[in-house]
Amino acid sequence: MRTLYLQFVVTSICIMIMSSIIAFGVSNAYYQIYLKPFNDQKITKMAKETASFYEKSPQNIDEYMKHAASLGYQIYLADGYKKGTFYGSPFHDTKLNDKVISSVLNGHEYHGILQFPKKWFITGFFDDVLANTIGVPIQAGKTRYAMFIRPDIEQQFGEMRIFFAQLLMFTICFSIILIFIGTRYVVKPIRMLTKATKKIAEGNYNIRLDVDRRDEIGTLSKNFSRMAESLERLEEMRQEFVSNVSHEIQSPLASIQGFSQALRSKQVTEQQYDHYLSIIEEESRRLSLLSKQLLMLASLDKEKDIWEKTKFDLADQMKQVLSATEWHWREKDLAMDINLPSTEIQGDKRLLHQVWMNLIYNSIKFTEAGGTIFISLHNEDQKHVHVIVADTGVGISEEDLPHIFDRYYKADKSRKREESGSGLGLSIVKKIIELHQGTMTVESEEGKGTRFEVILPYM
Repeated sequence: MRTLYLQFVVTSICIMIMSSIIAFGVSNAYYQIYLKPFNDQKITKMAKETASFYEKSPQNIDEYMKHAASLGYQIYLADGYKKGTFYGSPFHDTKLNDKVISSVLNGHEYHGILQFPKKWFITGFFDDVLANTIGVPIQAGKTRYAMFIRPDIEQQFGEMRIFFAQLLMFTICFSIILIFIGTRYVVKPIRMLTKATKKIAEGNYNIRLDVDRRDEIGTLSKNFSRMAESLERLEEMRQEFVSNVSHEIQSPLASIQGFSQALRSKQVTEQQYDHYLSIIEEESRRLSLLSKQLLMLASLDKEKDIWEKTKFDLADQMKQVLSATEWHWREKDLAMDINLPSTEIQGDKRLLHQVWMNLIYNSIKFTEAGGTIFISLHNEDQKHVHVIVADTGVGISEEDLPHIFDRYYKADKSRKREESGSGLGLSIVKKIIELHQGTMTVESEEGKGTRFEVILPYM
């Protein structure tokens, strides 16, 4: 199996090779287009000056050419009989068309550098051939010669070529070594993440990644650690939920079973008979409510299109909820501060009814006798409807507040609530609001109350 480490190394090396090839091709194109004409002009000027200097100060042509060649040039001198002599380092290729020699002997210039064939990945400046020269005529007494000249690259730039070759070789070698080292640094956190995912797959959520980096991998590692913490917390809440639900189911079942046996014994008074039946009815209602909540949450998770959008008056719906819960808030002598102007929206009437029922019932349930519940509805921006349900109840602790929408989470102990629930009510509320593309916020302080705000689009 090819590891990410090996793939990263191979990819980096391939990029280096391709970059070098492309860079060499671009450099060669730059030479062919811009530098070759400039180089041709420069060497032509040098060739003319060499010929001019000799003609102004006549001397032995052979000795003069030897001295000129010793300054770092390769020279070929041809007479009228097309017989020539080489000076300086030998050419790798000495082929030259006789017509070219005749043309130069007749007084014309030969621009072999400019006319040298273009080839990919071969920079003509370094082609050590006789055809890649500048030819000018030179007069030695009564004899005219054709002089072909070019710089001796090996003599003039030999050390630099070795230097640049070594520089390139060491650059490639050290680059490859550093790629191996750097890739290990990059891939190491990914290997840690791979091991961590295996542990999570095995059910071990107690994972902490020690990755102190500020790049994308560092962010990924931090998010992974948060995910592991969330999964660990979710697993704890799931286990607690199973325990709570088991207790919630077991307790009414035990009551129903016990009182049913008592009724079958027929050794109870009429008053006890009615009392036992009322208890059985209440416990059955608790079981029914729990099962409905579980079924609703499951259906909201699996079926995104279960809701039916209709147009209705939200204020009327909330007033219906208040009427349905009137017995509860009147029993606790709660003051109801209500501001519900008529507001029409589009949404699932049945699901939203569940939202207001849960929020209002929770406020009634966790507000002490004589407290106040505030319910208001407004639409200031004409795009969203704001529904606020607030109370002066026991409030929620700062520790529990971030988790109240988590499934199975119950903050009853910290909130000192006498009545318990399944921990699903607010999860269902949030899910329904999200299905309606809305948002929900909560503010609370222990002993001072809680404020829920639901924002729904008109849709």
